[in-house]
Amino acid sequence: MREAFSRTVAVVVIGIILIAVVAGVIYYYTMQSGPTSTITTTQMTTATMPGKIKIAILFDVGGRGDLSFNDMAALGAERARRDLGVEIVYQTPRSLDDMVPLLESLSRSGEYQLLVLVGFLWTSPLNVTADKYPSQKYALIDATTGVYRPNEVDILFREQEVGAIVGILASGMAYSINSSTIGAVAGMSIPPLWKFHIGYLFGAKYFEKMTGKKINLIWQYTGTFVDPQKGYIAAMQELEQGARVLYGLAGLTHVGMFNAVIDWNRQGKGLAFGIGQDASQEWYAPQYIPLSGSKRVDVAVYTAIKMIVENRWTPGIITLGVAEEGVGIWDLDGVRYFAEIAYEEGKLPGGMNPDDIVRIVNETRTKYIPAYAKDLADNLMKMLKSGEIVFRTPRDENEYNSIISELLKGNLNAALEKGSIT
Repeated sequence: MREAFSRTVAVVVIGIILIAVVAGVIYYYTMQSGPTSTITTTQMTTATMPGKIKIAILFDVGGRGDLSFNDMAALGAERARRDLGVEIVYQTPRSLDDMVPLLESLSRSGEYQLLVLVGFLWTSPLNVTADKYPSQKYALIDATTGVYRPNEVDILFREQEVGAIVGILASGMAYSINSSTIGAVAGMSIPPLWKFHIGYLFGAKYFEKMTGKKINLIWQYTGTFVDPQKGYIAAMQELEQGARVLYGLAGLTHVGMFNAVIDWNRQGKGLAFGIGQDASQEWYAPQYIPLSGSKRVDVAVYTAIKMIVENRWTPGIITLGVAEEGVGIWDLDGVRYFAEIAYEEGKLPGGMNPDDIVRIVNETRTKYIPAYAKDLADNLMKMLKSGEIVFRTPRDENEYNSIISELLKGNLNAALEKGSIT
């Protein structure tokens, strides 16, 4: 397990189960509740030490303890504090109205070498502020303003890559239990989910092309990240249509997907599996959730801070994928780590301990992920790491739909910006 994982933060992360598109979740919630007029901030500040590089981490309105992006951001910041010797200050606005004044205040102070802005909600405040303070550097995480500025870097994730790897493995798992259909329970139709969709479908079609085994994919947007009942219903519909491996990309909504998979198995309707995303979620039901993809906000924050420390500032857009360990598949060490935290929190099912979780997950992976599928996934990862192939990122919904349409026809190269699959 990577040492970057501090126990304190992981306790929080584990409790959520699932964060597939957390920026969207927070955005959704915030827009539902609307901004308040109160301008307040919370702050945790480390002791000031002369000569140290000072970094401010600006969470979005969810703040610490959101069990998602903000806590993962803190994880990366604490790793930077420990490894790189920087001083870290945390700030949390309590409403949308707080965000511009807070950002203006910190920028005006000139006190921080870098302001790290966590999540989509900082996009507009950054556009309002960044040009007024050209000497202040900003790092926007998991979002982009779409504007190039010498003092701004936007760090995004290549969700297509983890989606593609999961798509291959899910297809192999489906065939191992005599099915040719996989599914996904997604949240809202927003750009990060478009990228997951493209990747997942690409992986399924890549599997189909390389093995000659037909794969059907059922993709369903629920329109929400916060409704497990809708996730349960969507998952049951997919299971009844023949899908036997379901990928959860809907935050709390796909907890319902997990529960549907569990019920399907326990009701004797046949074997089916769920796949998690972002945090390792196997511990929730290791017999039926043998796999989780990862999306590492902590790596993004650490990367931004390291640019300052090493004096190699690179403005513009940076994307993190498999090569940068920004996305991937949780290994058994990761599964164990999160299982240990769940155990301490009394959340493991059926009196299991972390050893049980790891053993069951390992046995399930070994039994139901065919070696040929794993080889295909490993080969794709090598091509991604080397840059032999690079996925396209759709500029709008029309381009997203166009790529999906071509993938459904078997045109894998429609999803690629560089390289080809022959």
